[in-house]
Amino acid sequence: MLNNSPVFEDFKRAIQRLKEVLELEKTAINRDSAIKRFEFCFDLAWKSVKSFAKIKGLECYSPRDCFKIAFQLKLIDYDERWLEMIDDRNKTAHLYKEELADKVYFRLFEYLKLFRKLSSQLDNF
Repeated sequence: MLNNSPVFEDFKRAIQRLKEVLELEKTAINRDSAIKRFEFCFDLAWKSVKSFAKIKGLECYSPRDCFKIAFQLKLIDYDERWLEMIDDRNKTAHLYKEELADKVYFRLFEYLKLFRKLSSQLDNF
């Protein structure tokens, strides 16, 4: 169903791009690039869920709503990191502090796992 969706295809590519930068040595440039790629992944993740939910006759209009629906549809497991991810996305988009950037960077490795699992679940439908 979603395999031909441009948003879902972009999500899968964004995951790969995030993975690539996280495999590099951590430098300020690579950290900042990883955070930006995380922002792309995050936005495409919830928009992919939104597209899937619509196919299932459900509507969601925000990341929080879409991740709740993803949980209801068993696309994701209950995991506090999804909520943490929403907060990190909001923080990184609106302010920049080195300390925050470092904290978010180290969480990206776990977020990548969540994105990959969501992508895999969407691929199965």
